[in-house]
Amino acid sequence: MSDLLSPAQLEARLREIGATRYHNLHPFHRLLHAGELTKAQVQAWALNRYCYQATIPVKDATLIARLDDPELRRVWRQRLVDHDGDAPGTGGIARWLALTEGLGLDAGYVRSQEGALPATRFAVQAYVAFVRERSILEAIASSLTELFSPTIIAERVAGMLAGYDFVSEETLAYFNARLTQAPRDADFALAYVLERARTPERQSAAIRALEFKCSVLWAQLDALHHAYVSPGHIPPGAFVPEEA
Repeated sequence: MSDLLSPAQLEARLREIGATRYHNLHPFHRLLHAGELTKAQVQAWALNRYCYQATIPVKDATLIARLDDPELRRVWRQRLVDHDGDAPGTGGIARWLALTEGLGLDAGYVRSQEGALPATRFAVQAYVAFVRERSILEAIASSLTELFSPTIIAERVAGMLAGYDFVSEETLAYFNARLTQAPRDADFALAYVLERARTPERQSAAIRALEFKCSVLWAQLDALHHAYVSPGHIPPGAFVPEEA
């Protein structure tokens, strides 16, 4: 990209990425939201998604450790509280564990991440490495998938409640907090990116960072679809529904 975009043009480019690359478009999520998966397939999704959820505060702590600005650290550390909670049994990770237990999975097995697909592990590790090694601008821009998450959350909750008799509002309680947390975080990160990306090179870097994060999410669903939908090739050591 050689031309400098205005802040409005850059925001439009970033939002276009969500419209074309966000993982709500993936066939696995289409099946999940339409109520067309088996309970075992939903269990596989929840178990693998835990691997990602548990890594998010690690990613955020990695970024905080790199920040020189106390104000930016103060803002960003709220994300740690959101996911880890401020006491045992609170926070997003605890709520996700409650989701997996509601689906009939053993909490200890989920926490161990032993049953996660290799591609899930590689994807989340790549995300942490990206935040550790790239510029602060790129690290923050990669979080902008939160711009698009309220839409997917609304689709997911409505679709799963309508399509599956083995889930309830209590099972899906994790998503309630995210409806306010994600927009708050996205608004801050977007303002930061629009303010700091003032050259074509920095704007390109921000765009590529968001594309990368979309790929991290998409790759996890590719692995789930391949292992648990079609052709159904579950890697050695990964979660096998019949043995749950």
